[in-house]
Amino acid sequence: MFLETERLILRRFPEEDMDNHFELDSDPEVMRYLTGGKQTPRAVIRDEVLPGFLRDYERFDGLGTWAVVEKSTGDFLGWFGLRPSKDDRGEVELGHRLRRSAWGKGYATEGSRTLIQKGFTELDVQRVFAQTMAVNLSSRRVMEKSGLTFVRTFHLEWDEPVAGAGHGEVEYALTRADWERRKEHRTGT
Repeated sequence: MFLETERLILRRFPEEDMDNHFELDSDPEVMRYLTGGKQTPRAVIRDEVLPGFLRDYERFDGLGTWAVVEKSTGDFLGWFGLRPSKDDRGEVELGHRLRRSAWGKGYATEGSRTLIQKGFTELDVQRVFAQTMAVNLSSRRVMEKSGLTFVRTFHLEWDEPVAGAGHGEVEYALTRADWERRKEHRTGT
């Protein structure tokens, strides 16, 4: 186990999770803002995605992409990621992908907040950022509830633009200094 929250367990991805990951990436609604709803081919997950997760565990101690399971049932819900930006451990990208059955239950915010805290308290992270399509209001709300603030809107070049791509991408972020100030304000110290 990598990390535990009140309702979730985050753990390394074993190769046996390939079917779970394939099922997750096969849901058109889950993939809507990533691929326009197209599933990730099983061979890509087997040959690229999961091996990449495993390499990251070795390269970046404490950072990576973590399978998430519901504590009470043991059910695979998806993943959370806290990955270095361009091999810079001081600046990390926060992300998540959850099954639809896990949407609307606060899991995304719970896992994100816990990863942010771990990054700032144990992993020497200086800045956490997250990005999504501007039209992905649910993900934007999770970023805000997790303590990140809006930084910018930018535009990417898409080989195959998905619906809403014309509105651009957004970045949200939180620095360690801002996180510590908020923590001090909450605790009154």
